[in-house]
Amino acid sequence: MTSDQPAAAEQGRENLLEDHVDAREVDVVDLADVSAQEVIFRSIVVLMSAGAEKLGLSEDDPSSSSHLDLDEARKLITALAGLVVASSEYLGPQASVVRDGLQGLQRAFREASAFPDEPGQGPGEKYTGPVY
Repeated sequence: MTSDQPAAAEQGRENLLEDHVDAREVDVVDLADVSAQEVIFRSIVVLMSAGAEKLGLSEDDPSSSSHLDLDEARKLITALAGLVVASSEYLGPQASVVRDGLQGLQRAFREASAFPDEPGQGPGEKYTGPVY
């Protein structure tokens, strides 16, 4: 191993990070200037949007979407449910809108599944309770 190899490996990792960040077009902000409530809401929006994409909901026919991936959707919806339940006291008047959005994703998941989970066993339902 030469002394150039570790530097090359480090540069490769930096390039991967730069590509990842550029691909997402993330605005860099000082998190110290952002309220906790705003961070929570942004996280909810990202999880909800990603879950909808993985359910194919951005397409006219979700079942034929090239983005449809129920395994990934399950993970995102479960993470969203955990965040919503854990942060519900901080969501203020928007809490009911957020819960409605979550339940909509949970129902869409059930509809997209060839073999739907039993009530209480769907994504995030261990946190939210059964969604029918």
